[in-house]
Amino acid sequence: METPRMLVDGGYVAPYHRLSDSDDSRLSQLGYKQELSRSLSAIANFSVTFSIISILTGITTLYSQGLTFGGPVTMVYGWPIVGLMTFIVGLSLAEICSAYPTSGGLYYWSAKLCGNDWGPFASWITGW
Repeated sequence: METPRMLVDGGYVAPYHRLSDSDDSRLSQLGYKQELSRSLSAIANFSVTFSIISILTGITTLYSQGLTFGGPVTMVYGWPIVGLMTFIVGLSLAEICSAYPTSGGLYYWSAKLCGNDWGPFASWITGW
């Protein structure tokens, strides 16, 4: 039985190299060479994400406004709905990130997705 191989950038790659070489080949297609280390464990990923979204401080500061302007209905139904919408935005950004895996992030994505005419302006607006 022959071991299946994958064609990457004109050359065949062994199956155990598929995941590591697919990122490198995508970066080379975009005209970049991988220079940064990509080692982030699951606990490190969770820790960074939890500290960025700041659940505890965000919830406690918004209790009074939610109850004052919307009442308990806002707290019960509003937050799960908005949380779902925020999750959907995160999924769409993850999809764009998988298509353009660069360290520039949103600046680079907005420049590439808007084309050559509006790309620099869109990138500047995104950064501003």
